[in-house]
Amino acid sequence: MSASVAWADVEVGTELPSLSVPVQRATLVRYAGASGDFNPIHWNQDFALEVGLPDVIAHGMFTMASAARLVTNWVGDPGAVLDCGVRFTRPVVVPNDGVGALIEITGVVGAKLDDGTVRVDISAKCEGVTVLAKASAIVRLAQ
Repeated sequence: MSASVAWADVEVGTELPSLSVPVQRATLVRYAGASGDFNPIHWNQDFALEVGLPDVIAHGMFTMASAARLVTNWVGDPGAVLDCGVRFTRPVVVPNDGVGALIEITGVVGAKLDDGTVRVDISAKCEGVTVLAKASAIVRLAQ
């Protein structure tokens, strides 16, 4: 598989299609099974409250992976993502109300590099609050 977005066709400021990621408690259980991270703050409301959290929270790596999915959806090839990094700023609180939480993710080409790569700057918010800071990915585009 190769990147379907051509380096010549993007400019600094090119916006990626946004991504909305619904998160319910069942989502967290499935992610825990896939990742092996069964920390009770991600599924046990009583425990989460006991340790000072407002409720059960999504796995940080789930939130990061969702941000990376914005980029892989755009470029068409997960192997084109050379680097991805974030700083976790706020947890994604997932209430047990049948609705859960919604992570809204956007991205923009922040830099066009000389080697056929771009830096994508990513924003991830939940309820209007930034949950990831300094989120970016370096992506090799088609030549």
